[in-house]
Amino acid sequence: MKTSPHVGGLIRREIIEPMGLSVTQAASVLGVTRQALSNLLNARTALTPDMALRIERAFGPKMDHLMSMQLAYDIADARRREAQIKVKRFAKRSAA
Repeated sequence: MKTSPHVGGLIRREIIEPMGLSVTQAASVLGVTRQALSNLLNARTALTPDMALRIERAFGPKMDHLMSMQLAYDIADARRREAQIKVKRFAKRSAA
């Protein structure tokens, strides 16, 4: 399965850098801490709906699209770790 890229990298490459903003400046525009934005841009945290809405309002990309990208990343990540998740299929017992 192809690994989906983390949405934070896209936000950095397609929004923050082309606008010539530092992480500190972009965080100020978004009304979040520098650390919160840095964690997202460096793929250490997931994009939240709140942050996606802030990015939409400040820079334009639709929240729905950004959240879809985050979901695709999360699904690919869970599939990559699938073998580590030890759960067996539940089989309902018939009543005696």
